[in-house]
Formats: sequence, structure tokens, C-alpha cells
Amino acid sequence: MAAVFPTLRVHESDTPHTGDGWVTAAELARGGAALEEFLAWDRAQLLRDHDRPARPDVVASFGLHRYAWPACLLVTLPWFLYRRVPSIPVDAVSYQRRLGQLSVRVDEFACLPGDPAAGDPRARIVPDEEALRVAVRTAIATHLEPVLHAFRPLIRRGARALWGMATDEITEGLWYMGHLLGAEERARAEVGRLLPGSTPPYVQGAGFRTLTPRTGEPLTTRDRASCCLYYTLRPEDTCVTCPRTSDAERIERLTDPG
Repeated sequence: MAAVFPTLRVHESDTPHTGDGWVTAAELARGGAALEEFLAWDRAQLLRDHDRPARPDVVASFGLHRYAWPACLLVTLPWFLYRRVPSIPVDAVSYQRRLGQLSVRVDEFACLPGDPAAGDPRARIVPDEEALRVAVRTAIATHLEPVLHAFRPLIRRGARALWGMATDEITEGLWYMGHLLGAEERARAEVGRLLPGSTPPYVQGAGFRTLTPRTGEPLTTRDRASCCLYYTLRPEDTCVTCPRTSDAERIERLTDPG
């Protein structure tokens, strides 16, 4: 990941980093001053970029995205590349957003019987690929649930909407990393099997679909399960995967060389 996405670095550490701008996931889950300080960064950035303050729920939504997107990669990327699924309880991760760095402690990981790492004392052997996918879904849900609970009153949306956000972070994070790694098609296929649409608490499947322009190659898109609320800042500028964005506009934007 460091080779293709150098703006995010991951450190494995017996004790997640603290101090000097680091915040632990457990601190975010407790809410209070740590969460408010974390969101102050988003509040200031949104004001700077858009010349007007964002609504509090928009600030919280952006802040949750900026934590959950990289946190999900701590699980999905090792699974995608090595078929190893680390368990990351909420007290095992910390984040330094100014530097774009994560610190993680791995006490246990799931892997397949033939994995060379199966003899590692931290390894938990699972029988097959579907069991690994269950491990991915469980590891992310276990980590995010207390964090989502802390953000919920600030975002002012229900549990279904918050798990929709989690669905989007898993899907779009690995989709993007697959593109950077030159394995986008495989990433889409893997996420489709990971999130087929019937795996609570996640509220829908990965939902990839194909658009067919009149000329040119077919285009892949999906409809987000949640709203990023960016339209509240720029109503004319929606995400290309937003349900508000028509297929015709998606094709135009995806094929525009500019």
C-alpha cells in the first residue's frame, strides 16, 4: 500500500501510538473532547475550502469517512493481497490524520490452512474462502460498531444509514486500492463476494453495475448506500456514485478526458 498510496502509512506496534496528534479509535468511541478535537480538523478544512461553515452533521459525516475509509483497509487489504484477516478491536488502532498514518496492534489473524503463516501463534485457521469473508465482515463490524455509536448523535442518522456508510467505505476503499494496484477487476469481484447483499449489519451489497455508452468500453459504477452530504456544500457537484447522479451524467463524467 505504501508503494501505490504513499499518503497513508501503517505502523504495526504492540502499543498503538498516542500523543502528538494521534487519537486512538477507543478515544473516538468514547466521544467527548477527543472526538470534538478530531472533528475540529474537518470543521476548519470545510470552512477553508468552501468559504462557509458546514452543518455539524456534515462535519461529523466527513470526519467519520476520513477515519473509517483507512481503518477498513487495515482488514480488507491484507485479505485481498495475502488472504490474512487481522482482528482489530477498537483499542488496537490509532490514527494521525495530519500525517496520514495508522498504528495497529495485531494479536490475531484468520488465514487458510495452507497459508505459510498458519503456524504463527497469532493465526486462527479457518476452513475456506467463505469463512475468511465472514472474518472480514466480523472484524470490521467489531471495530466500527462503537465508533459509529459515538458518531451517531452528531451525524443525526439512524443505524441503517451508518452501516450504509460502512458498506461504502469497505467497497470504495478496496475498489480504489485495487485500481492503484492494477487489479481493479479482481477487487470488484472480491468485494462483490464479500458484500453480496445479505450480510447484516451491512445494509446492501457492493452493488457494482455496468453502464454501456454508445461508443467506447463498458463502464463500471455503483450506487452508494449512504449519502456523503457533499451536496450541502456544492449542490451542483454530486459524487459519480451518488444515486442523485443519472446514468447519462455518469457516462459523461467517466468518459471526459478532462
